[in-house]
Amino acid sequence: MSSNDRLGGVIHTYQKYDPVNLPSPTAPPPDVLSHVFDHMLYYGHTRRLTDEELARAVRLDPSQIRNLGPSLEWLKALLLERKRKILSTYETDYVQKDAHDQFHDMAGQMRPPGKLSRRFAEAVHEEQLRDLEQLWYAAGGEQNPFAKQLLQLVGRLADKYQVDELAAKYEFTGQTPMTIPEALQVKEELEMIDRLLKQLEEAAKTGQIGVIDLEELAEFAEPGDIEQLQTLQQQIEDYLRELAAQQGLEKGKHGFQLTPKAYRLFQAKLLTQIFSVLQASRSGRHQGPIVGEGATEMQQTKPYEFGDSVTHMDIPASLVNAMLRNGPGLPMRLKPDDIEIHRTRNTPKCATAVLL
Repeated sequence: MSSNDRLGGVIHTYQKYDPVNLPSPTAPPPDVLSHVFDHMLYYGHTRRLTDEELARAVRLDPSQIRNLGPSLEWLKALLLERKRKILSTYETDYVQKDAHDQFHDMAGQMRPPGKLSRRFAEAVHEEQLRDLEQLWYAAGGEQNPFAKQLLQLVGRLADKYQVDELAAKYEFTGQTPMTIPEALQVKEELEMIDRLLKQLEEAAKTGQIGVIDLEELAEFAEPGDIEQLQTLQQQIEDYLRELAAQQGLEKGKHGFQLTPKAYRLFQAKLLTQIFSVLQASRSGRHQGPIVGEGATEMQQTKPYEFGDSVTHMDIPASLVNAMLRNGPGLPMRLKPDDIEIHRTRNTPKCATAVLL
């Protein structure tokens, strides 16, 4: 065997190990802490995080979970095929007419009190649940026979709403008619498929297997696939708990909570981010005052004021002022009004604090 050959290629291929897409074990872990503090700032308090909220705060590379369970694309294709089969089997014209007829037939058999007849006719014509509910209160509630019939009529109208929503939301191309109970069951199944498809798309983008409702998915996928997903979900949950412990999140009875270690880590991240964007000032003239308290003396002077340091006194100018005031002769007396103080260059100072 040539010494240039590299061992392990066959084994790595068999185990589906991809050294390019699968990151090194020594790579830095995802930043859980910043998302947790963003969550805290968004809600305005330090409410403890649940397992689901922590899982949503972490973004994993989907390549890290590739080939570790059933393909998410395969599961999506399975759900889409089930949805296509339902839509190509049934039609909704019959059930819509049936729901309409049942509602109006039942309303036609009811005999409202005289004072409520007009309101009842308008409510039936408009097909508004709110109007029927107000009639129920006006009729006297549960003790009134007409009010009891109104409850049944409200149920028929609610079924009609559901059937109309089903026909408007989905495009059916089949020929098989449905009864009202069958239509409601089909609507529930289609909505469940839509929820699962959305969860699978989110998991494919972020690697968040925890967002998938495995109980609902079990109604469409094989038991073996669900078991693999449950195992993968548990592995990811354990991984998240390990990350949380490393970054100062402690698991309590009511969820994850911040520890002093988390605050220190987040403060360090903030200061690093702040100072990483600071740039040195360019040389040249800068707008703004340069005169102020400092250690560097300037040529300009000013009269002495109480509190000025005598270390910056301009001695020649001060003596000249004294001689001009006293005239020639000795002794020469120096008064505060004679003293000239060198102006100093301003020394800017900055203090950065992180308040949590």
